Amino acid sequence: MDDGILQIRELSIRLPAWADRAQAVSDFSLTLRSNEIVCVVGESGSGKTIMARSIMGLLPPHVQVTAGEILFEDENLLLASAARMRAIRSRRISMVFQEPRAALNPVKTIESQIGEVLRSHSNLSARERRARILAMMKSVQLRDAQRLLELYPHQVSGGQAQRAMIAMALIMEPSVLIADEPTTSLDVTTQSQILTLIRDIQSSRHMGVLFITHDFGVVAEIADRVAVMQNGRLVEFGDAKQILDSPRHPYTQSLIAAVPTLVPKTRVRGEGAARVLTIANLSKSYHTVQAAKQINLSIARGEVLGLIGESGSGKSTLARCITRLIEPDAGSVLLDGVDFTRLSHSALRAHRRRIQMVFQDPFGSLDPRQTVRQLITEGPIAHGVTRAEATARMHALLDVVGLDPTAAARYPHEFSGGQRQRIAIARALALEPEVLIADEPVSALDVSVQAQVLRLFAEIRDRLDVAMLFITHDLRVAAQVCDNIAVMHLGEIVEYGPVARLYAEPQHPYTRELLSAVPGKDWHPEVFATGSPP
Repeated sequence: MDDGILQIRELSIRLPAWADRAQAVSDFSLTLRSNEIVCVVGESGSGKTIMARSIMGLLPPHVQVTAGEILFEDENLLLASAARMRAIRSRRISMVFQEPRAALNPVKTIESQIGEVLRSHSNLSARERRARILAMMKSVQLRDAQRLLELYPHQVSGGQAQRAMIAMALIMEPSVLIADEPTTSLDVTTQSQILTLIRDIQSSRHMGVLFITHDFGVVAEIADRVAVMQNGRLVEFGDAKQILDSPRHPYTQSLIAAVPTLVPKTRVRGEGAARVLTIANLSKSYHTVQAAKQINLSIARGEVLGLIGESGSGKSTLARCITRLIEPDAGSVLLDGVDFTRLSHSALRAHRRRIQMVFQDPFGSLDPRQTVRQLITEGPIAHGVTRAEATARMHALLDVVGLDPTAAARYPHEFSGGQRQRIAIARALALEPEVLIADEPVSALDVSVQAQVLRLFAEIRDRLDVAMLFITHDLRVAAQVCDNIAVMHLGEIVEYGPVARLYAEPQHPYTRELLSAVPGKDWHPEVFATGSPP
C-alpha cells in the first residue's frame, strides 16, 4: 500500500446485535494522500459514513471497532485518548456533514459556531478571531459576511449554511477534510459552486479530501481516485477514470449502469391528449418576495411535465398553490374545468383526491405511528370507499410499487428510504388521482434506489395514464422521466418545451447556466451486462 497522510488498514466495525448485519465495515483498507480527493461511493447502508466517523472517533454507542488501524501521520487514532482526539478534530482532521441545518446549532449564530473552533484550538483574541472568520468566509465565497455572521442557521439558504459548515471545517487549516455527502440536498448551480470551492481549497492547501457521495456525476467532476463500498467491504479502488470508464467489479458496473444520463429518453405519445390540469396567471408573494409570478402551464393526460430550477426559484411554492396547501394570491388552477382556487373548504375536501402529492422526504412524510395498511387505506375510506374495497386497492398498489403484501402490517421505520418512497407513492395513488405532483421524490435516494423509483414513475405513467408534475433540480433525472420541461427562475417560467429540444438548444441564459452546471456533464455512464439504466 502507498504511504499516505491517512491510512486505514483492515478496519472492521461491529454493529449491535439488533442490526440487520453483524459488521458495518469488514477488513477495509484505504490510503489517502496529501493533495488528492478520494471519493467513496456505494449505496445507503454500505458503511461509508460509519467508516468516516470512525476516523473522527465519532462512532455512535454500541458500534465498536473490532480490528484494524487508522494511521494519521503514523499515529494510530484508534489508540488515541479522548483528549488527544479532541486536539486532532478540526485542527488536523475536519469533517463536513451532509445536512448543514441539522449539524449546525440552531440557537447559536454563524459567528459563534465558527468562532467556537478557534476558541477551542487557538489563543487568538476576540478581534483576531473575528478577522480570521471574516477572511475564511470570504475564501468560501460567502458574500455580505458581516451580516451573515449575526444570523442563525435557519435564516440562511442551504448553500450558505453549507459554506458556513465548510468555513468551520477549514478555519484551522487541517491536513485532511472528510466531506460526507456535502452536496446531496443542494440544487445544481449551488452544488457546482461547492464542488469548485472544495477542489480549489484542496488544491491550494494541498489537503487530502475523503469525499463520500452516491452521485457519480460528482465523482466524475472532482475525484482523483475512487473507492467503492458494498456491505461494508471495499470491492474496488483505483483511478477515477478507470473506475468510471472501465469498472471491473459487477457491483460497480451495476451502480454506474443505474446512473441516469443527460440524453433524454424518447417516448412516442399520441397527439391531442386532453389537458387535465391548466394553470393560468398564478401568482404568490411572501411579503416583498414574489415566489410565483403569472405562471401559465398545462399538463395532458399521460404527460410528465418537469419543473426545474434552483432552490428558491418557486417550484415548491407553485406545487403547494396547485394543491391548495397554501393559497395563491391570484390566478386559477383548472382541473377538468373545475377551478381549485375558487372551491370552498367543504367542496375542496371532496375534490382533493383528484390531485395528490409525493413529497421529497420519505422519512418525514409518513406517520410513524401508522402501519402501511392504515397509511394507504385511510384516504380512500375518508372519501367514502368501503374498508374492503380500500384494502383490495391497497394490495393491488403494493404490487404496483413492488412491495410484498406482508408490508401492510409493518411501520415506516421498518423500511429503507427507497421502500418508504414506494409506500408514499402507493398512498398517493390510492385515491386514484388524475394529477400526481412529485416534489423532488428521488433526491434523497442513492443511485440504484433512485433508478428503481424512476422506473416505477414511468410504469405508473404508462399504466394509469396519470398526468404528472415532476419537480427536480437533477437534470439527469428530468431527462429520463419528463416529456416537457418548464424552467423556473425567480418565480417565473423563463423557458418551456420538449425535453430533447430544450437540452439540445436551450434558449434562455438561465437554462444554459443550469445545464452547464451539471456535475460530470461530459461523462456519459455506460451500460454494463450486470446492470441496466433506469
